[in-house]
Amino acid sequence: MNKLKLIDALKMEHRLSRKEAAAVVDLFFESMSEALARGGRVEIRGLCSFYVKEYDSYKGRNPKTGESVQVASKKLPFFKCGKELKKRVDY
Repeated sequence: MNKLKLIDALKMEHRLSRKEAAAVVDLFFESMSEALARGGRVEIRGLCSFYVKEYDSYKGRNPKTGESVQVASKKLPFFKCGKELKKRVDY
């Protein structure tokens, strides 16, 4: 399912206009993005959680040239599946 299909499902289920359904979905995703950008955690009980993991800088190697390269520290978002979702997928 992609964002457009989610908007359509919300529109049909709750009899909203496409514009209203899109506003709800955009608000949801924007709120999640802002929370993660602040370093917070987003948890949807029974479904999943998102969190930000921080990595220190390290020395890497360019695989093409073999040259040593300093890789800067970074923060990346991570997804963790919930127990109920695992059960539903592995039925």
